[in-house]
Amino acid sequence: MARPPLSGIRITDFTWIGAGSYATKILADFGADVIKIESARRLDSLRMAAPYKDGIKGVNRSGYFADRNTSKRSITIDMKHPRALGFVRKLIARSDIVANNFTPGVMERFGLGYEAVCAIKPDIIYLAMSMQGSSGPEHQYLGYGASMAALTGLQHLTGLPGREPAGTGTNYPDHVPNPCHAAFAVLAALRHRRRTGEGQYIDLAQTEPTIALLGPTFLDLTVNGRVQQPNGNEHPWAAPHGVYPCKGDDRWIAISIMNDDQWLGLIDILGRPEWATEAVLRRGDARHARRAQLDSDLAFATAQWIAEDLMYALQARGVPAGVVQTAADVVDRDPQLKHRGHWITLDHPEMGATIYNAPPMRFSRMPVELKRPAPLLGEHTDEICRELLGLSDEETRCLKEEGVLV
Repeated sequence: MARPPLSGIRITDFTWIGAGSYATKILADFGADVIKIESARRLDSLRMAAPYKDGIKGVNRSGYFADRNTSKRSITIDMKHPRALGFVRKLIARSDIVANNFTPGVMERFGLGYEAVCAIKPDIIYLAMSMQGSSGPEHQYLGYGASMAALTGLQHLTGLPGREPAGTGTNYPDHVPNPCHAAFAVLAALRHRRRTGEGQYIDLAQTEPTIALLGPTFLDLTVNGRVQQPNGNEHPWAAPHGVYPCKGDDRWIAISIMNDDQWLGLIDILGRPEWATEAVLRRGDARHARRAQLDSDLAFATAQWIAEDLMYALQARGVPAGVVQTAADVVDRDPQLKHRGHWITLDHPEMGATIYNAPPMRFSRMPVELKRPAPLLGEHTDEICRELLGLSDEETRCLKEEGVLV
C-alpha cells in the first residue's frame, strides 16, 4: 500500500501555542512521527484555551489544542531536570528534525542550540521560528500573533475608516503564513538533505511571512508613495463591494462586483430596480463614485431575499457572492465541505467522538489523513521510552519517580 509522503520522518517537537504547533501538525498529518515535548509543570497554554468539550475545563479537553495537534505523540519531560538533557539527546539522535518557536536563547539554555544538536545528529534539520528571527536589534522580543499583526501593518489596515484598528486577533499570523512557510521550508530542507546528505538550520522570523500577506500594500507605497488606510469592506475601484443583510436573524451575503458584466447580472437578478437602471452605472468608475448610495440601495434589495437563494442565483449569473456562514452553517450545512469529506470524526480518549478538519488536499496516489486525535498530556511517554529508546518499564518508572518524565 502507498505510504504517506513523510512516512519515516521523525520530529522532536518543542513548539507550542499557535504557529509552531500548526506547522508540525501539517507535517504530522503528512505522515511524520511528531513527538511533542511537553511538561505538566509548564503546560502548552493551548491546552487551557477554550472551547472545552462539554464546557468542562481540563488539560485534555481543549478544542483549540486538539485542532492544532492531530497525529502527534506526546511525551512529558521536565527540561529543567539535570537528567533531561541526556534523555532528549537520545531522542534527537533518532530524529530527522528538531522544531521550536521559542524566543532566541531558550533552546541554548536547554543545551539544545543548533551547534549542540548538530553534534548529536550532523544531518539534523533544525527549525527555529521566533517572532523576529535569531539576530537583529529586536530578536529577543517576545511576541504572539496579535503582536505580529501590529508590527507588520496588518492591524493598521484592518478596521473601518476613521476608527481605531480592529485587527484580526491571532488569526492570520498564527494560522496562515507562518505555519505554512515553516512547513514549506522543512520540506525544502528534507529535499536538500536527500540530495546532498546535509542538514539545515532554518531561521524563520514570523513577522516576515506575515508581511508577505501585504504585498499590494507595500507595492502601493513604493510605486505610488501612498500609505493605504483601513477601508472596511470597500474596494479601491470596485463597487458594489461589501456585505449586505438578508432575510432572517443576522443573515448576510457578501457581493463583489468586479466588472460591468457582473453589474448587469446583479441588477437582472434583483429585477432591475429603478435605482440601478441609470445608464451611467454601467461604468465601474461611476458606480465607485456612488458606492455609498449603492450600498444603501442594495442593502434594501438584498433584505428581501433568503441569503442562500440569492447566492445561488447570483453565482449562476457569474456574480461573485457568498453567504456569511456561521460555524453551524460550516459544520452542519455546507454542501461543498460535505461532498469533500472535510469534517471527520476521531475518537479522543477523554473527549470521545470529536470533529476535526481533514487535510485540505487530496492526493491521487498516496494517503494523507489524520493518524490519530490530539494526544493526552504525556499519553505516549511509556510507548516512546519502550519502543523508540529501548528503555524497560522499570527504567521509565524510575525516570518518572526522579521527576525527569513529568
